[in-house]
Amino acid sequence: MTARVLQVITGLGIGGAEQQLRLLLRHLPARYRCEVLTLTNPGPVAEGLRADGVPVSCLEMGGNRDLAALPRLVAHIRRGGYDLVHAHLYRACVYGRLAARLAGVPAVATEHSLGAREIEGRPLTRGVRALYLASERLGAATAAVSPTVAGRLGDWGVPPGRIRTVPNGIDARRFAFDPAARRRLRAELRLPDGVFTVAGVGRLVAGKRFDALVEAVAALPGAVLLLAGDGPERTALRAQAARLGAAERIRLLGAREDVPELLAAADLFVSASREEAFGLAVVEALAAGLPVLHGPCPAVDDLPGDHAPGARSLGECPAAGLTAALRTAAAAGPRRLPPPPAVAHYDIARSADLLAELYAHTLGGARPPRVPRPTRTRTPVPVERAARR
Repeated sequence: MTARVLQVITGLGIGGAEQQLRLLLRHLPARYRCEVLTLTNPGPVAEGLRADGVPVSCLEMGGNRDLAALPRLVAHIRRGGYDLVHAHLYRACVYGRLAARLAGVPAVATEHSLGAREIEGRPLTRGVRALYLASERLGAATAAVSPTVAGRLGDWGVPPGRIRTVPNGIDARRFAFDPAARRRLRAELRLPDGVFTVAGVGRLVAGKRFDALVEAVAALPGAVLLLAGDGPERTALRAQAARLGAAERIRLLGAREDVPELLAAADLFVSASREEAFGLAVVEALAAGLPVLHGPCPAVDDLPGDHAPGARSLGECPAAGLTAALRTAAAAGPRRLPPPPAVAHYDIARSADLLAELYAHTLGGARPPRVPRPTRTRTPVPVERAARR
């Protein structure tokens, strides 16, 4: 039996949650016909979804407090005749679960970014937590991307019976080491043979601690940093590299689609984040056969130690020993490792199967009562039209 599912997400710029949504939709069983509604920012991932054949619309929401967007979202859900709403990221979870309840459609959500101290860069204030918990009760279940996040949700007061663990996943074949890709990209980036090259991937925000990585690489004579990603810290990181006299060795590459090739070109991967809800880039680096240095990373920390032998933890304060760890790695020289068991554990097909089970369980339960239709409201704009505005 076919079910129509509306995926509601805060934005579709290049980010971990956005890319994960696209990958999951490629692997969900065909009986789930999915469409995507982004509240704002129909960015590059929207174009990728459309290229995959997934319909994408934009609600053109003005901000967190644009309450006028709620009736438009309710109307969109009703008009689409969806059987299920799946919300992603904080704002979409709050508005999406409420709109689904008002439209009389069951909802689930995925918690992608709940850290110990913040969620999507927001400090975990009493108000943020209260609003999250109030909206969580309106859905049928919340999927956590790691056991660590599941534990945090339970500590917040979400009943254990409402929490499902659906880990992030990767397409390991896409990240398998390719010597030809290594030679090609190193030539493109003018990296001579023998230059020790460190890779970092992620949104350029303070919590990722790329400033610590820049400082550590700058202190290692001759080493080069390839940093893929964009965000508000980009200008500050560029200025830091210049101040340290390492502007030529710190390569800020911006948001890129060729992360597998970037990992092939590198000799070491580093994640110096203060905290992560999962740590997807670490798993991708392990799939590429790279040695990895990481801070708190549930994707690795939640598994037995022998599942990721190429990953070395830098502890709770990853910036402290990072320079010394880089020196040790550089002295050991470039090496490629076989993909560890952690990579198979996070296969995207397995994650899609777990999500399909959650959908089936939710749709098999009682649907919430329908409520009277609101007055007619503005239709969300198709993403291709919104992008032209």
